[in-house]
Amino acid sequence: MKTKWGTCNIKAQRIWLNLELAKKPAHCLEYIVVHELVHLLERHHNERFINYMNTFMPQWTHYRQELNRAPLGHESWDY
Repeated sequence: MKTKWGTCNIKAQRIWLNLELAKKPAHCLEYIVVHELVHLLERHHNERFINYMNTFMPQWTHYRQELNRAPLGHESWDY
């Protein structure tokens, strides 16, 4: 995964996580897991989705902002 932190297949009830999350703080990983699991309850980012997020992880907006400020991945090329 090069452009997303995570994704959810609702039909198969599976989530996939970007391995770059292993380099982030644990609360950021937890936020993505909760976010993707909430998609099993609500497909869209609507008011119902937000209510679930607020219930399960009240600080989720802070964690989302933290991840959005961070690069998805960092590659270093040595010559």
